[in-house]
Amino acid sequence: MSKVEDFLTATEEQAIVLAIKNAEKNTSGEIRVHIEKTTEKPPMERALEVFYALKMDATELKNGVLIYIAVESKKFAILGDEGINKLVPENFWETEKQIILTHFKNNEFTLGLVTAIEEVGNKLKQFFPYQSDDTNELSDEISKG
Repeated sequence: MSKVEDFLTATEEQAIVLAIKNAEKNTSGEIRVHIEKTTEKPPMERALEVFYALKMDATELKNGVLIYIAVESKKFAILGDEGINKLVPENFWETEKQIILTHFKNNEFTLGLVTAIEEVGNKLKQFFPYQSDDTNELSDEISKG
């Protein structure tokens, strides 16, 4: 797989965006997916750079979640902002990491991402339930680097 654009089809991307929209209906948390070709850095380090570049730290409740993927490097990370990390138990993201890893090993990229997004949304709902005055603070579209 040589290009980020080849990782997901347009239809698959829309399925992921729809999963983000649906997950965010039940939480004030914000979920983003970022896909890029490669990284030389450890995935969490690169995810943190992308997190700040996308201004995901600017949410009012500090409740943004980034799913970061480097396609050719075969690396990924899930990163939550400080508002989430103050409230959740240790190893909170391990289940989602395993979901993604299991599906990615079977070349089920969309299913892995959609399932993980649904799980993240369910977990965020416990700590950051949807509020009637909630606004969508971050784009639901997949960002690419």
